[in-house]
Amino acid sequence: MTSVSSPTVAATVPSKVTPIVALDVADRPAAQALVTRLGASCGFYKVGLELFAAEGPGIVSWLRDAGKSVFVDLKLHDIPNTVRGAARSVARHGATLLTVHASGGTEMIRAAVEGAQEGAVASGGCGILGVTILTSMDAAGIGEAWGREQPDVTREVVRLSGLVAAGGGAGIVCSGHEAAAVHSRFGGGLGLLIPGIRLPGGDAHDQRRVMTPRAAADAGARWLILGRAVTGAADPVAAMEQVAASLAGAV
Repeated sequence: MTSVSSPTVAATVPSKVTPIVALDVADRPAAQALVTRLGASCGFYKVGLELFAAEGPGIVSWLRDAGKSVFVDLKLHDIPNTVRGAARSVARHGATLLTVHASGGTEMIRAAVEGAQEGAVASGGCGILGVTILTSMDAAGIGEAWGREQPDVTREVVRLSGLVAAGGGAGIVCSGHEAAAVHSRFGGGLGLLIPGIRLPGGDAHDQRRVMTPRAAADAGARWLILGRAVTGAADPVAAMEQVAASLAGAV
């Protein structure tokens, strides 16, 4: 659970759910400005492809030195040996969570898990999460990309989750709409990270399958990714408090 300065937030966020704010910014100065603005209201951040490509693994080390936990969202997908080496390197810099594509298969996922274990010896561990289906995709997009007519999104997510479980992954990334089915099938054996989180009444932007914090928590989420719902808000700290209120069922 992230540490927070606001008594309201600390009192209402369920301990089983960890909010993670996405640092979807172009460079370190922008990331530092957002982290400074959020202060103690957020203790866990996501570093995605844009920021990692601009700043390299040093941004992970900087966040760890600032006392933050770091989710590195690179969605690795390559031959097992390459993924193992990449996972080892990212974990060595202090990542708490790292993503790979579940569609890379069980052998690749297992290699990522082993690499992360090797790299995180001094940092306390790095969990591997398998990305199932991007929340920007709907059934039509999946059918086009994978050459399938009328694919069942939930069935595909559960199938890919099985690969992650077989490979020893710590959890999966899926939309909140498939979370209940995955949680029913795997229980606590797979932690669920839910992106596409929007505050009640918020804009869905470019996400197709979105959900409120409370609904995602009720579906079994362990981690929530908060993007523009927080980072695009006029008052990001107040937005974090609204997330807490949603998790508590107050809004």
